[in-house]
Amino acid sequence: MLNFIYYPISFIMWLWHEVFSFVFGDTSGLAWALSVVFLVVTLRALLYKPFVGQVRSMRKMQQMAPEMQKLRKKYANDKQKLATEMQKLQSENGANPLGGCLPVLVQVPVFIGLFHVLREFKPGKLENYYFGADEVRSFVESNLFGAKLGGAIFPLGGFGSTGMPSVESLGGNLVNQWIVMIPLMIAAGIFTHITARHSVARQAEAQVGNQQAAIMNKLMLYVFPVGVVVGAPFLPLAVLFYWVTNNLWTLGQQYVVYKRIDAEETQKRDRTAEAAKSLAPKPGQKPVRPQDKKASDTDATASDEPEPAEGGEADASTDDSTASTGSSSSSSNGNGNGANANGASANGTGNGNGSRPSGGQKKPGAKPVKTPGGSSGKRPSQGGKSGGSRPGSGKRNKRR
Repeated sequence: MLNFIYYPISFIMWLWHEVFSFVFGDTSGLAWALSVVFLVVTLRALLYKPFVGQVRSMRKMQQMAPEMQKLRKKYANDKQKLATEMQKLQSENGANPLGGCLPVLVQVPVFIGLFHVLREFKPGKLENYYFGADEVRSFVESNLFGAKLGGAIFPLGGFGSTGMPSVESLGGNLVNQWIVMIPLMIAAGIFTHITARHSVARQAEAQVGNQQAAIMNKLMLYVFPVGVVVGAPFLPLAVLFYWVTNNLWTLGQQYVVYKRIDAEETQKRDRTAEAAKSLAPKPGQKPVRPQDKKASDTDATASDEPEPAEGGEADASTDDSTASTGSSSSSSNGNGNGANANGASANGTGNGNGSRPSGGQKKPGAKPVKTPGGSSGKRPSQGGKSGGSRPGSGKRNKRR
């Protein structure tokens, strides 16, 4: 029924056995043990990229934990809305919780397939999936320091068509089997505990504080390692090679991947800090607020506009002064009596009118500047009389 699992597992194991039997011989137990080891290496190498995706997904899920907690509180009574919002949050952050389960889900059928293939190595059998009769006989006759790789000290189901072969049925010795198995089972338990401890140490504080997570962590740290040690005598010796190799690979892979991801996150934080530092004001520099920057931009725009020319008003003022002087002169010439006085008054008026500032317009709030002739700088009337000349003004000038 599970031949789609058994055939690939047996093929990879057969391929590596062909490689190592060329060096150590067909019936060498070391060649068969290394074929199991590199079966694990091959499968875990294929699962390296999914494992990296699993770690990244776990990191993103840890970062989203506060937002997910808020959504649970907000939609506590609406499960459908909660599921929709959770999916939306995960898609926005690129997190895939199911992607983290792929490496674990793949390793389960691999373990089952290896266990089944090892169980089918029995004396007198002509084939074992991809293995032929010669390979089956080679596995049965091989031994590693006197121990049988396919035999179990306490076989499950007994020996038969469906049972597991025992050490005696394969021609092995229980003493040698224990001598080889005890170090392997202890190593498998220790490495299982170390792997679990390393995984628990990477968990977030909120995840550790969860009651269900705490129970699962206790199982991983203590129950699973003890289960490996206790269950080792009931399994073929080659399964222990699989278990030790798998845990050693997991430890090394976690070290490499976590170190790489930590370095990436450190570089990302450094780039963010440098960007914020570049935007901050320099020491001693006054920080520019947004409203100040807007006002300065407005002033700069206003300063770029051309100022109105004042030359036209100055020319108009000059023309008015000339016209006033000409009017005064004609008035003084028309008077027979007091020509000198009127001429002086006209000249004074002309000078007074000509003393207006060249700017043309008077500044707001400025007082009018009086001329020595008594004129306040106003334009003379157009009635033909000089501005500021009154009857008797010549006599006052003579008295003075």
